[in-house]
Amino acid sequence: MTNEIAISSNTKVSLNFSITLETGEVVDSNFDRPPVGFVMGDGSLLPSFESCLLGLKAGEQASFTIEPEQGFGEPQDANFQDMPRRTFSNDSELEVGMVFSFADAAGGELPGVVDFFDEETVRVNFNHPLAGRTLKFEVKIDRVEPAEVH
Repeated sequence: MTNEIAISSNTKVSLNFSITLETGEVVDSNFDRPPVGFVMGDGSLLPSFESCLLGLKAGEQASFTIEPEQGFGEPQDANFQDMPRRTFSNDSELEVGMVFSFADAAGGELPGVVDFFDEETVRVNFNHPLAGRTLKFEVKIDRVEPAEVH
């Protein structure tokens, strides 16, 4: 019976989840939608989130606290970058917290958040938005199945 299989490294998992900040603000949740599926170890979840799921079975619910070190890390000073104010459009008023998209070295998009600005300089924070945050991770396991081996 598939409902007796516990989550392990060779399983396909279908679940509902929510990620909440210590303030109670919901960062992401799919409890109002159908469960999502993934294979353990496929990179869909951070390893620390996956390790919380080990041993759970279909029908079980659980709640975990993910500290910053196991989640998205602590903010790094090197990820703050000062840029000349003139590189930002004069058409819009800058505000702390505004998100801009920048091109990274590989040509992809990298979001940055305005951390500070004055007449000359804009400091942009390129840390992950959840860096330094303690997260509450709640799950309800829908299905656990053996992962198909190809």
